[in-house]
Amino acid sequence: MWFTFIDLFAGIGWIRLGMEYAGWTCVFSSEWDKSAQDTYEANFWERPHGDITKIDAKDIPDHDFLVWGFPCQAFSICGDQRWFSDTRWTLFFDIERILREKKPYGFLLENVRNLIAHDGWRTFRTILDHLEKIGYFVHWKVLDWRDFWVPQKRTRTIIVGFLQNHPFQFPTRWFRAPQNLADILEPHGSVDKKHYLSETAAEKLSKKVQNRPSYPTIWHENKAWNIGINEFSCALRAWASYNYLLVDGIRRLTPREMLRLQGYPDTFAITVNDSQIRKQAWNSVVVPLMEAVAVAMMDSITKAPLTSDKDPIQSVSNTKRGKKEFVFNNLPLWHLTKSL
Repeated sequence: MWFTFIDLFAGIGWIRLGMEYAGWTCVFSSEWDKSAQDTYEANFWERPHGDITKIDAKDIPDHDFLVWGFPCQAFSICGDQRWFSDTRWTLFFDIERILREKKPYGFLLENVRNLIAHDGWRTFRTILDHLEKIGYFVHWKVLDWRDFWVPQKRTRTIIVGFLQNHPFQFPTRWFRAPQNLADILEPHGSVDKKHYLSETAAEKLSKKVQNRPSYPTIWHENKAWNIGINEFSCALRAWASYNYLLVDGIRRLTPREMLRLQGYPDTFAITVNDSQIRKQAWNSVVVPLMEAVAVAMMDSITKAPLTSDKDPIQSVSNTKRGKKEFVFNNLPLWHLTKSL
């Protein structure tokens, strides 16, 4: 069994790559950033359509599923969290108009963890309300990237919906053996000198560390100038990652290493400059996580829809919510039901 999907806010294709690994077929893509379009085209042999706000939903091919990872800065703890005053948030309504027009069988949405709690939960509640009113049974969960093959500490909110109430279960682990930093990092001797700290900077950093760890490690210097040393990477973030995530305290991550931390294969072509590919890697989501979710979605659809209106753990359906228990991390949040 295979399904078609459209790839919106496509970036360099992290969701598409995971979906295709799971056997799905992409029939349309959209991405406005020219540099990201260049990388996408180099790897998928087609150039994404441009700004989704300027594309009529009627011009989009029919598809089984809509997948999108719309801009997360409006909800991120690193952003200003302006909610509706931020135009990146209002892009959600472009997704809504496409869902209403094309009515695909389901969808997959990914965004930052903070989406669920943003603006006192009002943002997330609004998203769920709109998706349910269109007619979808909606499931959501926060997943940790370290459970999906890559040594990077980061979490992401995943939202899945179907037109019928299939018994959906989010994956909790990936079936492949997890990678470690030794699998990700290149030998120091093969790394271009431009990625290294100056001897003075490296020595100054080293003096802050009394007990030198075994290698390889990623050193993270935070805003308070404290250094955390781990056998995994902290979350890649725009610009700061290149300056504050250091391999063994002596050099910065290379673009290829950043892509590996996001689960991209080494066959993934890099055709843009270092600055652009670093930005594109930072904006990506772990490919194996998207593959695992796609597999779980496919497995769910093969099962008969539920006839009961009882919701799965960590999900909300489009049946009557009223005083229904809203569940997060297996704990009922009764204080939220009053506002729902």
